[in-house]
Amino acid sequence: MSEGITMSFKVHFTRGQTGQRLMHEGTKPPPAPVAGGRVPRISRLMALAIRFDELVRRGAVTDFAEIAELGQVTRARVSQIVNLLNLDPTLQEALLFLPLVAGERETVSERDVRAIAAEPDWGRQREMWLGLVDSVVLA
Repeated sequence: MSEGITMSFKVHFTRGQTGQRLMHEGTKPPPAPVAGGRVPRISRLMALAIRFDELVRRGAVTDFAEIAELGQVTRARVSQIVNLLNLDPTLQEALLFLPLVAGERETVSERDVRAIAAEPDWGRQREMWLGLVDSVVLA
């Protein structure tokens, strides 16, 4: 009777691209660090404005009033959000890619951006934006 061979070593398992289990030698590496902070509120509102516009253009909803009713918010609030689409496209992009906010305080407030969006001239909007960005420190 043979007692067999016993081998002892550490392994860990991961999932492959198609979901199969893969065995790796050694201990499981620590997870990659996640970037701290959160997406700024104004960035989320800009994305929401783009989404609302897309829903209306596709015909998924009849108008912005229906979005307000579905979201249980006032029409005025939906208008405030959708008015962000009046911004110069470069400013819209800048809002979408603002740096993450680490603390509670927002670097760019919605109120400040609403004032810029109310300006019909895109050149003037860019000047106002530069003035706003100069007054805050973007990390």
